[in-house]
Amino acid sequence: MTRLLISRALPETVLDAAHARYDVTLRDTTDPMTGAEVTEALNAYDAVLPTLGDQFSGPAIAAADPHCRIIANFGVGYNHIDVAAAKGAGIAVTNTPGAVTDATADIAMTLMLSTARRAGEGERMLRAGLWTGWQPTQMLGLHISGKTVGIIGMGRIGQAIAKRCRDGFGMRIVYHNRSTKDVAGAEQLPDAASVAAVADVVIIATPGGPETRHLIGKDFLAAMQRHAMLINISRGDVIDEAALIQALQGGQIAGAGLDVYEFEPKVPAALMQMENVTLLPHLGTAALEVREAMGHMALDNLNAFFDGKALPNPV
Repeated sequence: MTRLLISRALPETVLDAAHARYDVTLRDTTDPMTGAEVTEALNAYDAVLPTLGDQFSGPAIAAADPHCRIIANFGVGYNHIDVAAAKGAGIAVTNTPGAVTDATADIAMTLMLSTARRAGEGERMLRAGLWTGWQPTQMLGLHISGKTVGIIGMGRIGQAIAKRCRDGFGMRIVYHNRSTKDVAGAEQLPDAASVAAVADVVIIATPGGPETRHLIGKDFLAAMQRHAMLINISRGDVIDEAALIQALQGGQIAGAGLDVYEFEPKVPAALMQMENVTLLPHLGTAALEVREAMGHMALDNLNAFFDGKALPNPV
C-alpha cells in the first residue's frame, strides 16, 4: 500500500478519504516540518502532503535519497517548497488553487472594511467599557463605496476581489499584474507605483516566492496617499514589514489590514500596538468547507499521480 505522510491534521472527511486509499502517517504536532524531518520523510514515504511552513528547502531535498515521488501541497501558495530542487530530484509538486479563491477574497474584504471603518478599534473600546454612547464625530473612518481600490496581482484571487469591489461597492478598480489581463471594469496600470499613487485602498494578492519578496517596500509605501490603506492577503514577505511599520508610525499611510506576516507566526509588537492596524491570524481559507475542498483537491492530485493520469494541479 502506498505510504503517505500528512504533515498536520486535516478535516476528518479528508483524513477518512486518505485512509481509504493510502497507508497514512499523520504527524502528531502542529509545528511545521523542519528540514531534517523533510529529508527523512522524502526517504521514507511514497508521497507527502505538506502545508504552509513545512521546510521543503533546496538543502533538505538535496540531502535526501528520495523514495518519495510526489509532494501534494495543501494550499495554493508553495513558497515553502523549492520546486526546482524537487523536480530535479524527480519529485512532482502540486497545489490546491481554485478552492481557496473566494474565501481568500472574502478575507480581503473583511480586512478592508474593518480597517477603513475602524471596527477592531471600536470593538476594543467597547469591550474595555470606554464607550459612552453614539456621538456625531466619534470614530470617523473611510467610506469605501465609490473609492479607488488598487490590486497588486490579478490572478484568480485578485479577480475575485475586483468583482466584489466593483459589484458590491461601486469602486473604481486599478491594478498591476506582471502579464496583461483583461478584467471587466478594471484598468491595468504599467507599474505598481502607479497603482499606489491613485488608490485609496491597496490590496496585495500576488503569489509568494523570491520574485515578489519585499515587492511592497519603502518606495511603494512612499508613493501611496496619506489617507490610503494597505491590505495583504498574499504572503507575509511580499511586504517589507520594517518599512511598513515605519510608514505607519510616520503617518505616511493611514492604516493596514494584515492576514499574513513576514516572519509568521511572529507579529511585531509595533504592529500590535497600533490602533489603525487590523491583524488576523492567517484566516484566509479558515472555513471548514474550504479546508475540506483543499484537502480533497490535494488527494485528487495524489490519486491522479498514482493512477498514472495527468495531474490536475501541477506546479
